[in-house]
Amino acid sequence: MNKYDVAIIGSGPGGYVSAIRCAQLGMKVAIIEKYSTLGGTCLNVGCIPSKALLDSSEHYSNATHTFITHGIELGSIKLNLAQMIARKGEVVKANVDGIQYLMKKNKVDVYTGLGSFIDATHINIKAEKEEKQIEATYTIIATGSKPSSIPGIEIDKKRVITSTEALNMKEVPKNLIIIGGGVIGLELGSVYARLGAKVQVIEYTDALIPTMDRALGKELQKVLTKQGFEFFFDHKVKTAVTKGKETIVTVENTEGKMIEFKGDYCLVSVGRKPFTDGLGLDKVGLSLDERGRVAVNDHLQTSVKNIYAIGDVVRGAMLAHKAEEEGVYVAETLAGQKPHINYKLIPGVVYTWPEVAGVGYTEEELKTEGKKYKVGSFPYKANGRARASMDTDGFVKVLADAQTDEILGVHMIGARAADMIAEAVVAMEFRASAEDIARMSHAHPTFTEVMKEACLAATSNRALHI
Repeated sequence: MNKYDVAIIGSGPGGYVSAIRCAQLGMKVAIIEKYSTLGGTCLNVGCIPSKALLDSSEHYSNATHTFITHGIELGSIKLNLAQMIARKGEVVKANVDGIQYLMKKNKVDVYTGLGSFIDATHINIKAEKEEKQIEATYTIIATGSKPSSIPGIEIDKKRVITSTEALNMKEVPKNLIIIGGGVIGLELGSVYARLGAKVQVIEYTDALIPTMDRALGKELQKVLTKQGFEFFFDHKVKTAVTKGKETIVTVENTEGKMIEFKGDYCLVSVGRKPFTDGLGLDKVGLSLDERGRVAVNDHLQTSVKNIYAIGDVVRGAMLAHKAEEEGVYVAETLAGQKPHINYKLIPGVVYTWPEVAGVGYTEEELKTEGKKYKVGSFPYKANGRARASMDTDGFVKVLADAQTDEILGVHMIGARAADMIAEAVVAMEFRASAEDIARMSHAHPTFTEVMKEACLAATSNRALHI
């Protein structure tokens, strides 16, 4: 029986990054993955393939709508969806192969099969044709999450689908109904709206991306409406069924009346839930909370002292980069170091176009906590680079402490917001003030000047270009 310092169950961003860091710190490491490819949901059926399709569909949209304004006349444009999906597959394969290479480079032993606890230090690995057992001083649970559903929805994976099936469509939907106005639904809805689908979003709450600053959801709604989306808020889905080549979604509207939505596809995008099936948690005395998560302390340690858990399977936002930070945190903790994670400074991003990003306190949170703050905001339409690239939708909003001027939150919607949010994270990690950022030179012309102008606006209304 092979013995390891650390065994990691799950090879998503949390698991494989933790394996690399453990190996860097001199530990003997094993990683266990039940599927034939490494990378988990993110690399195989989540972050990476969806971004590949978002980029491809954005190119198609620009070719059909904006190239002519730039003086580029292409004539007849034809969509090859099969090639678009095939390219997505190539992107996924390149990333997955990269993880395999990193495991080999760092001398991490990879086991393919379902990992389950025999006891606190022994793990059974059940593959298709054989079973193995290994021993590990420490184990890290990094098994991720899977799509959630709600009662009354019959997911047949053909017409009523999840995000996984939406990544491999054989045709562009004529009318795509999306249940849920969160990140995943809006991103995949963007893909098919750009390719010509009519997209209708049914949302239970009163706003898009409700966990982010409300100003972002309002602006995103305006932009996506211009792109052809239709939104139905405060609508409660009762049933979703397939009849032939049609999906019928029955909904209770704001007046309490039952109405029907009909389309050729329905994407169920109501969030994700932790995945712990088959782990054998009962064998080691671990139980789950009311939301199916593994309980951990502030050091990501479970009630069994040599077992840790990270990523989507524990509390907090279900984000790949959050899982990565936790994977490194546990590895360094096991090595006797004193790492830290400031969960308030883990950014959230929506990869629509324009992109949406936020970090720190939202304005709603500051009001609830009674914190005194000031606001600086600056629109993309007043930015030279945005005008040059025809990306004038959106704004950057900076929230700063009313007394100290320390930046408390940054929320942005606009071109390259996913990249620009990193400046806000750096600033807030170092407790910067809005004045600090306002006095730093930002290259001209760039989108990042919108961040500087928003900070100027937060410091005595000093924005220069509006």
